[in-house]
Amino acid sequence: MSQAVSMDDVTPSVEWRISEGLTPYPDALATMRARVEAIRTGTAGELAWLVEHPPLYTAGTSADRADLRTPDRFPTYDAGRGGQWTYHGPGQRTAYVMLDLARAHGTVRPQDVRSYVHGLEEWLIRALDRFNVRGERREGRVGIWVADRAAGTEAKIGAIGVRVTRWVSWHGVALNVEPDLSHFAGIVPCGIRAHGVTSLHALGIPATLAEADCALMAAWPEVFGA
Repeated sequence: MSQAVSMDDVTPSVEWRISEGLTPYPDALATMRARVEAIRTGTAGELAWLVEHPPLYTAGTSADRADLRTPDRFPTYDAGRGGQWTYHGPGQRTAYVMLDLARAHGTVRPQDVRSYVHGLEEWLIRALDRFNVRGERREGRVGIWVADRAAGTEAKIGAIGVRVTRWVSWHGVALNVEPDLSHFAGIVPCGIRAHGVTSLHALGIPATLAEADCALMAAWPEVFGA
């Protein structure tokens, strides 16, 4: 079941949708494929779709099968997006973003995938800032990181994986709000062995998914335009 969201500060051309409960991954892929084709042909508008999945692992086009450490733990899917292995599960907000990248969106330049990925990163950074969490980029690593400078460690709090079909984007970002972090042990997340993963709750911030949604929606026009 999906709930439409209307906010004055969200880009008017983008429809916001929040799906209740756990969305099966094959259903998400089918919905995205259909919407991407509809955007491309002009029969539907752009969509930012917020979902929560049951526990599962997805493989990007660069995924190394050796990085799937426990193949029988959860269902696995070939996502068709860029990147490597990613975990999705309850307590994690996945945002699927379907935009016509042939045109500009705020700070995102038209027909520029790097600019789009940078925009997704900035979107997560600004959403995290609303919880007083400093999200950071890392050279050579896609995603958003949180540093513990006193301990000299860092962990990933937000993942990014995209696909662009005829200049229409799909897939998107995943923000760890309150997932079971032990579930990430079944893969090498994004092929990075040297660093772990974290969440808002692990950082001591008892945010809800609804609060994370509000932060994401409020940060959107700052990056993608009003």
